[in-house]
Amino acid sequence: MTLRVEFVSPEDLLYSGEGIMVTTRTRGGGEIAFLTGHEPFIGSLQTSQVKVTEVDGTVRLFAVRRGFVSVTGEKVTVLSDVAVPVESIDVRRANADLTEANAKLTTDQHDPFALADRKWAELRIELAVG
Repeated sequence: MTLRVEFVSPEDLLYSGEGIMVTTRTRGGGEIAFLTGHEPFIGSLQTSQVKVTEVDGTVRLFAVRRGFVSVTGEKVTVLSDVAVPVESIDVRRANADLTEANAKLTTDQHDPFALADRKWAELRIELAVG
């Protein structure tokens, strides 16, 4: 039995495929894995990786900048403004974003926007470099 997996933004369907497991990190709930038949679930996502194990065993990694995950028994939907497959991550852009966020944090180390930008940049770099 498989799961229908979709990554959706307000403008586009970013990914659609069949999987046997989806693993992600929710706010306040930690890491969670979904298999076919999982109880219905809605959760708020942290900026983190989402791992999709496809039917053939291929593991696809996505960097997700916040969002939500919705699960029914046969479908997992990730709703996020920004979800990037690891193979599409622009490391130069991520490094530039990290430099910019760190510069903002030198003037205000508690700036929530700069902290979120730094976390997003670090995640992309970590996933792309492996």
